[in-house]
Amino acid sequence: QVQLAESGGGLVQAGGSLRLSCAASGRTFPTDYMGWFRQTPGKEREFVAGMHWSGGMASYADSVKGRFTVSSDNVKTTVYLEMNSLKPEDTAVYYCKWVLYGPTIYWGQGTQVTVSS
Repeated sequence: QVQLAESGGGLVQAGGSLRLSCAASGRTFPTDYMGWFRQTPGKEREFVAGMHWSGGMASYADSVKGRFTVSSDNVKTTVYLEMNSLKPEDTAVYYCKWVLYGPTIYWGQGTQVTVSS
């Protein structure tokens, strides 16, 4: 089992920044992929950004390219989402997704991000 603890959401004005964190604990080996998704009421959860444990280039949704950056700590048990130049349309509940080889998929509890205009 993998436990995910998200933090860093909140209320910010348009143009501002937030940094989300997702700390994984438990049986995190072997991790394949770490990513972020978001969801607004009445809509499906959508991909935001993600990266493979083994390295390589991160991937981003077109709507956040150039504004958001996904990264991890040195031991790759925490994944971050740095969000800059936030827009009201970025308002959503953000979820961390952690994927073990298999695959076995885990989701965080979600953290609310609200961007005011």
